[in-house]
Amino acid sequence: MTTAAGPRPYNFSAGPAAMPEAVLQRAAAEMLDWNGSGMGVMEMSHRGKEFGAICAQAEADLRELLAVPSQFHILFMQGGGLGENAIVPMNLSRGGRADFVVTGSWSIKSHKEARRYCEAAVVASNAEDGHTRLPDPAGWKLSADASYVHVCTNETINGIEFQQLPDLAALGSKAPLVIDFSSHVASRPVDWSRVGLAFGGAQKNLGPAGLTIVIVRDDLLGHALEICPSAFNYKTVADNGSMYNTPPTWGIYVAGLTFQWLKAQTEGALTGVAAIQARNVAKAKLLYDFIDGSDFYLNKVDPGCRSRMNVPFFLADEARNEAFLAGARAAGLLQLKGHKSVGGMRASIYNAMPLAGVQALVGYMREFERSRA
Repeated sequence: MTTAAGPRPYNFSAGPAAMPEAVLQRAAAEMLDWNGSGMGVMEMSHRGKEFGAICAQAEADLRELLAVPSQFHILFMQGGGLGENAIVPMNLSRGGRADFVVTGSWSIKSHKEARRYCEAAVVASNAEDGHTRLPDPAGWKLSADASYVHVCTNETINGIEFQQLPDLAALGSKAPLVIDFSSHVASRPVDWSRVGLAFGGAQKNLGPAGLTIVIVRDDLLGHALEICPSAFNYKTVADNGSMYNTPPTWGIYVAGLTFQWLKAQTEGALTGVAAIQARNVAKAKLLYDFIDGSDFYLNKVDPGCRSRMNVPFFLADEARNEAFLAGARAAGLLQLKGHKSVGGMRASIYNAMPLAGVQALVGYMREFERSRA
């Protein structure tokens, strides 16, 4: 896309993140008047027929896109992933025990928050490895009476991703699996046969900040603690079609446009999420292969669990970090600075990032290395 100021930069932000340009253009075109209604979406009543149609279409498209089975409810909520760290235990723990697999910064926060509402046990951790590899499920110390098992399936800060969801039944657990898929939702298929509940903020792959997606199985509704606010009780939200309180209407609308964009994507004979997954594999391979082939850059994550979405990397000489970032900005490559807790660099290459953006980044990294040789 070209703007009045020239070609649009490539935005590698970890979130809120880059969105598909076609979605932004359509949202801009409909800002003052949606579908001839005389109103913008932000001005509509959430109980009016216009927004009712927008919300119903968004839900149907997400169900189709992620192949969500009929026994799961799709809820449009607020509070983000951090909010769900409290809302999940308030709905599922029944005041008992929940098991947590700690693999990085976000699962650490999830475990810490859940301790306010239930007995939260760490059954596996990769802390000794510096959060650079995943703990083998065969060694998880799952409890027999856990109300659920929590896993963050993509650690945005640490760059670790589960390439396959754990099979809790095969591990001897009857507890439902809860996954925080905030940073890789819709980037790959979900095996719903292994999942009881999935949640994620929209602001990385689906839309603007403010919207939270919760996909929850029927049998997990109706068990909320007495202290759970009504607006955060999954059964109440499900019974009211996500309209118990005013939902994030603009976020739902833009996410709906993103769902339509995702459904329309093709890669060879593949469509939708399968096409996006193939594209994400190619983008990640290009970047990791370059880093691995260089002595100038380093990625510390075990290759078997590297994230396709978030690629942290370090310069061998970190005294060059500021020069690297300044040059990147000048080249139209934005928000590459790593999270403050780990340092270095991080390239978030979500669904909306085209292959050309990763090619531009690799080209810049190669030239920066050559110029410092």
